[in-house]
Amino acid sequence: MNITAAVVREKEQPFGIEEVELDEPGADEVLVRIVGSGVCHTDLIVRDQWYPVPLPAVLGHEGSGIVERVGDGVTKVAPGDPVGLSYLSCGKCKNCLIGKPTYCLDFYNQNFAGARPDGTNAYHKDGEQVHGHFFAQSSFATYALATERNVVKVRGDVPIELVGPLGCGLQTGAGGVLNSLRPPAGSSIVVFGTGTVGMAAIMAARVCGCTTIIGVDVKPKRLELARELGATHTINAAETDSVEEIRRVTGGGADFSIETTASPQVFRQAVDCLEQLGVCGLIGAAALGTEASFDMNTILFGRTVRGIIEGDSIPDVFIPQLLELHVQGRFPFDRLVKFYALDEVNKAGEESESGEVFKPILRMG
Repeated sequence: MNITAAVVREKEQPFGIEEVELDEPGADEVLVRIVGSGVCHTDLIVRDQWYPVPLPAVLGHEGSGIVERVGDGVTKVAPGDPVGLSYLSCGKCKNCLIGKPTYCLDFYNQNFAGARPDGTNAYHKDGEQVHGHFFAQSSFATYALATERNVVKVRGDVPIELVGPLGCGLQTGAGGVLNSLRPPAGSSIVVFGTGTVGMAAIMAARVCGCTTIIGVDVKPKRLELARELGATHTINAAETDSVEEIRRVTGGGADFSIETTASPQVFRQAVDCLEQLGVCGLIGAAALGTEASFDMNTILFGRTVRGIIEGDSIPDVFIPQLLELHVQGRFPFDRLVKFYALDEVNKAGEESESGEVFKPILRMG
């Protein structure tokens, strides 16, 4: 079938809107009519080739829409079901089998190869291969070919175009708190970077019952919204020594911190601001080879640093939980969203990178 897609053909070049041929779903695959697709930091850094996904490619990995057709063997969803799309894992390796699919030992091949895990590709144009299957979806398009494993059936009383970002950015920030760090009620947490991921972490910290929630950024408008969404304190890092101010506010250091900016300097601050036995979760995705340095004694005295992928989320479980919190008014992620048409994908990316917009969503048709 013919679909319309945003295609990136060269490193650091804009997306172009093109007609592409998409094969019918094979066994265990699900054809989804995309209604909305979030634009994520990962899409933009892959466009710029921080991660070596082969080009030309159809990106997009925060898709949501309606199931159109299913391949042989699919039983989880049926045509007409509203779904959100998330990451893919193999389901067979040691980490998948112990319930840690975000650390699938084949994660890169499953999500970043620009093809199915077996190397085949369902995307073509005039006889040329166009790399698809990005995060097993490539949802910057009117239709996406996903798998039974990475589709999540969702409730029908939330606008389906809102759901996509729950599959990556929002579940990453919220899950980093609710699934990974699990701060107890009454504890303190610092979120470095109040973009989409950071805001999701702040809202989740409020759900957890953290009583000191500190948002750190350099953009006053972001800090203002952070307070509205749950931060008890905000720090403008362009004006204040963040570490010293955090120590003052918390009486010596925070129990938990989350780093979302991918800046080595900010990562250092996220560790240095902790009290003894404090835990820092690293979420920010930096270019391959980026290094950070720490005073070894800071970590020696009981502090923990751990990486967090996709918020340690099992999407079939966690995305419905976040939607329930949203319906209850406790996770108002719709306040972060701005909609764009598919042919405005480059504008959406620019406004996201500038910090003007938190979460762009491409709305199809």
